[in-house]
Amino acid sequence: MKIELSALEARHPAALPGVPAALRALNLRFGAGEQVAIIGPSGAGKTTLLQVLACAQRPTQGSLQLSDVNPWTLSARALRHTRGQLFLAPQVPPLPPRQRVVTSVLAGRLPSMGLWSSLRSLFYPTDIPAAYEALVHFDLGDKLFDRVDRLSGGERQRVGLARALLAPASLWLIDEPLSALDPMRARMAMAALVNLAAERQVTLVATLHQVDMALAHFPRIIGLRDGQLVFDLPSAQVSPERLAHLYDQFEHELRGEAPPMTSAEASSTQSAPAVMHCR
Repeated sequence: MKIELSALEARHPAALPGVPAALRALNLRFGAGEQVAIIGPSGAGKTTLLQVLACAQRPTQGSLQLSDVNPWTLSARALRHTRGQLFLAPQVPPLPPRQRVVTSVLAGRLPSMGLWSSLRSLFYPTDIPAAYEALVHFDLGDKLFDRVDRLSGGERQRVGLARALLAPASLWLIDEPLSALDPMRARMAMAALVNLAAERQVTLVATLHQVDMALAHFPRIIGLRDGQLVFDLPSAQVSPERLAHLYDQFEHELRGEAPPMTSAEASSTQSAPAVMHCR
């Protein structure tokens, strides 16, 4: 699926009057089957961009074209069909805690299933081998019949990514997929996602805090800050100087560190004096 954004502006529905738009005058194009990473400091508008691309948030100005069609001009039925061709993986996957992993993964197919087939799949998973194969790509084959509430945060994130492999989508929108993963599994998950997207000619747009992962796995990098485009370059041309400019005053994010504490936060973490009671 190819994508074009023209002078696009988006504002969070709950934003107060006078607050700057989350995305401002954004012009971007994504080719069909392209893999693109979006980086930038917190508050840059990365998640809002994915919401707009997923047709979950309507632009306040400008236009969005998905394969040369503005989805917001479609009928309600046609818009639902278009959304069925998109897969959005939020940072925290919305997985029912008492559900089995196999059912959660097969839920990726729901947009292509009828009502009765969808209801039946909740109780009788119909393609267990496909769910297992998807999980194996993310080193979760042994969790096939586990309950979701028995999984760690990182395992839940990877279940959310495994869903993408079964979705009838030509566009994968992945939001911060590595936030709960250790470095080894993060590399494995990122390589699987990018390689499978390229193999299937699926357009992949992912937001990442891990700049090193973005540079290592994606051929194209987009830098956002304050809702505006800072650069759009091949990964080989993203220099340390460009990254330093993008993350100015957010250097801890570029280094993958926790934000520095304010003096008030530091004082609140100091231990209170212990009260001793003799008995």
